[in-house]
Amino acid sequence: MQDKMMDAFNAQTRQMFEPMRKLNSLMLNNMEKMTQYQLEAMKRYSQMGTERIRSATAVQDAESLRDFGAQQAEMMNELSQQMQEDARTMGEMSLQFKTEMEKLFSDAGQQMADQATSAAKGEQPGAASSNSSRK
Repeated sequence: MQDKMMDAFNAQTRQMFEPMRKLNSLMLNNMEKMTQYQLEAMKRYSQMGTERIRSATAVQDAESLRDFGAQQAEMMNELSQQMQEDARTMGEMSLQFKTEMEKLFSDAGQQMADQATSAAKGEQPGAASSNSSRK
């Protein structure tokens, strides 16, 4: 009897902490993806900057300065496009995280409602049987 009570207690404890475990896992996975993406973006931007510095050190005369200026304009356009792409990707990642969070909370709410319903149904037959035994 005591083993059954402990097993039931353990099962209820697992059910109680399962939504929090899922939430923590989801948040950790999202943080990991976002951090990885940001590190990759920072690497791209630093490589672009390093390339520009290397190009600037190659300037020796007016013609190479003119070429450097033209390359600088192209690089700024490329940088602008890359930043827009990165912002779009981060936005998509955030929306995906939001969707997953909503699903998690919806599932947890449904689980709680189901447990409440089953608990209420479990109490009613017990009350009915105790009433019938009194008669």
